[in-house]
Amino acid sequence: MTDFIKGQVVESYQRDVYLGILLHREIDSFTDRHPKVAESKQRLWQRHRHYSAVVVDIFYDHFLAKNWPEYSLTSLEDFACHAYSTIQRFDNLLPQKAKQVLPHMIANNWLVNYGKLEGINRAMQGMARRASFHSSMENAIEDLENDYEKFEKDFGIFFPELAAHSITYLQKIEKTDLFQQR
Repeated sequence: MTDFIKGQVVESYQRDVYLGILLHREIDSFTDRHPKVAESKQRLWQRHRHYSAVVVDIFYDHFLAKNWPEYSLTSLEDFACHAYSTIQRFDNLLPQKAKQVLPHMIANNWLVNYGKLEGINRAMQGMARRASFHSSMENAIEDLENDYEKFEKDFGIFFPELAAHSITYLQKIEKTDLFQQR
């Protein structure tokens, strides 16, 4: 949802949705500044240029899905079902573009299928078709396969730091006046 909301966050969203939007933006900001993410993007820069950040994001989604049991006691399948049903319950809050993407996300079970190379390849093919400029994302699976261990190592260092940062951010923001009043 947050990827489709530009500019200022509309404060009319209920507290938890508003907090989720702020957290998503903080995660994006932390990710953009992280040195391991920068290393991963640099590995892809020659072929994918400005799309290297998008490619890394999808690669990291793969490693999260593939290694899900290391990060959660809930199975990825159960988490995905819960996530999809939660998003559907809040359909009235979704921007139009998110409403268009959601049926494809559910039908193709993106959250689970990102754990497989075929799922990542399918995602990259679709993104390459929709890209405004030449991206070479249709070939990104080759980059993942060629440097799989390096990308997985980068992710393994990055993700625990992201999780810890997210917890700290939530604790900090929930103490602010903004959330005391909501």
